[in-house]
Amino acid sequence: MNEMFCDIGVCSANKQGEQLCGDFVEIVNLEDGSKIIVLADGMGSGVKASILSILTSKILSTMMANNLSIEECVNTMIETLPICKVRKIAYSTFTLVHVHDHQVADIIQYDNPHLILLRDGKHVEYNQITEIIKDRKIFKSQIQLKENDIMVLMSDGVLYASEGKILDLGWHRDEVIHFLELTQDVDFSAKTISAMLLNESLSHYGNHPGDDVTVCTIKMRKRKSLNLLIGPPENPDDVEKMMRFFFSRDGYHIVCGGTTSKLASEYLRKPIQMDNTYMGENIPPTAKLEGVDIVSEGTITIAQVLEYAKDYNEMNSLYSEWTYRKDGASQIARLLFEDASDITLFVGRAENPAHRYSDEKITFQHKMKLIENLKEQLEIMGKKVKVDYF
Repeated sequence: MNEMFCDIGVCSANKQGEQLCGDFVEIVNLEDGSKIIVLADGMGSGVKASILSILTSKILSTMMANNLSIEECVNTMIETLPICKVRKIAYSTFTLVHVHDHQVADIIQYDNPHLILLRDGKHVEYNQITEIIKDRKIFKSQIQLKENDIMVLMSDGVLYASEGKILDLGWHRDEVIHFLELTQDVDFSAKTISAMLLNESLSHYGNHPGDDVTVCTIKMRKRKSLNLLIGPPENPDDVEKMMRFFFSRDGYHIVCGGTTSKLASEYLRKPIQMDNTYMGENIPPTAKLEGVDIVSEGTITIAQVLEYAKDYNEMNSLYSEWTYRKDGASQIARLLFEDASDITLFVGRAENPAHRYSDEKITFQHKMKLIENLKEQLEIMGKKVKVDYF
């Protein structure tokens, strides 16, 4: 397994009054492990711009995935896109990044704000070669990637922020770079970086964006494993096997559920100590167990983690909650969303007798559905997720 992976986070906001975004980001995972990321910005706004950007990103990513040249890609894009009746051009700008083996990034840019590269928290210039294709000026670059390198792609709505609102001029590239440098933290995920830049851009618009605004961040990170155990096995004879598999794996270890944590305690021959220091409004307290990173209650806590995950994959508006709080759900969310790349869920199928007559929605079927939904949301984040049932 390659030690590096692409952490990719996208955040968008529609132009004020528009229901559709004129920007679109397409991410393609190839069989050889490489990735193609295209951020396209369609001319204008609304339905027309949305169609243009989707077509552009789909055409470029599909053709590049089939090893066609950039000349063929651009020619096809120009011939395929609908023509503007007023300007007589088929117009959509784009930024394309092809990451090979998590070590090299080929970058192709046309009329979008140029990609910003951060290394060790500081802006780094990179070489660009200009090529004219069908009267279009295309910029081509190749970057040798290092751990924690950050590539920020954006639509021009970011740079036009505040025009006609608070300031007389737009938010310039140098100011965007300065903001990114000031706010960098080695632990921030790509999604968090995108959300922070988007929110800052929207604040310059007075939260009434005059254009579609999209940020796509690619961060090169080391792979980290996380193992989450929830529920005892269906067959009590499998407890030893389940615990042995769980604790033999490298990475973080999270144990969820009262019965499950008791079994883990017995397996490790270590005592559980309750920790009532940090509690959310509706989140049960955590506990401490040597050899385990987080010990929490089960279904209620995971249900809250799932809500955070759904929000994270959309606007990430609850970021300030789970990032700073220290209850069990927030702690688990931080490790799952921002630290882990490879996640194994160890799920026990035993039904808790206490839940059979409970008024709460914590039945066995509900727990299984929670796990399925959480897996789905984590995969949307780009995580590798495996579920082992016992």
